[in-house]
Amino acid sequence: MVKNIAFIAYLLVSSFFFAQNTAMSGAEAKVFVSKVSSETKKIKTLQSDFTQTKKMDFLDRSIITHGKMSLKSPNILSWKYTKPYQYSIVFKDNKIFINDQGKKSSVDAKSKTFEKINKLIVGSSNGQMFKDPEFTVSYFKNANYNIAKFTPKSAQLLKYIKQIELHFPKDESTVSQVNMTEASGDTTNIVFKNTKINAPIAASEFSL
Repeated sequence: MVKNIAFIAYLLVSSFFFAQNTAMSGAEAKVFVSKVSSETKKIKTLQSDFTQTKKMDFLDRSIITHGKMSLKSPNILSWKYTKPYQYSIVFKDNKIFINDQGKKSSVDAKSKTFEKINKLIVGSSNGQMFKDPEFTVSYFKNANYNIAKFTPKSAQLLKYIKQIELHFPKDESTVSQVNMTEASGDTTNIVFKNTKINAPIAASEFSL
C-alpha cells in the first residue's frame, strides 16, 4: 500500500524555481479564486495528454513518462501511462483500480490518505481544492501563470507530500501544470497539453 501511495503521489508534483513569482494581493487572490471556482463548475468531462518528469536524489537522470488523464464529474478519474511503460490508475466508487502492465489490483480509497490524494487530483481540475480545510493555500503570479501553492496541514499527508503547486495560464481557469515536492525531497512535474473540456469520453477510459 505504501508503494502505491508513493506512486500516486507522483501524480501531483514540485516547484520550478527559475520563474520570478510575486505574491498576489488579497484582492487579486480573491478574484482569481472566484473566477476559477466559477468557471470550472461548468466542467463535466476533461481529457488531456500529459508529460511527467520525476526527479529523485539517487538517480542522475530524470524519469520521463507520457500518458493521458481523463476526468468525469464529479469524481471519476483515470491516469493512463503509455510510454515508456503501461500503467493505469482509475479512481472510481471509492476504490483505486490499478493495472500494472497487465497485473490488476484494487485498493480501498476510503483511507484518509487515499481519499485526500483523490480529492487533490480532482480538485485541481474543478477548483474545489481551494476550499479544502486541510491545506494552507498561498497565491502567486508571474508573467505567464497564476499559481496556487498548497501546504498540507495533515500530519498523515505530510509524510508523503510537502507542497503542491497548480499553475494556471493567464486568463485561463484550468490547470496546465502540476508540481509537487514530496517529503523525501523528490520532485515531480506534470505538464498537460491538448486539453479537451466537455468532450465525450468513452467508458473504456475508466476501465482496466
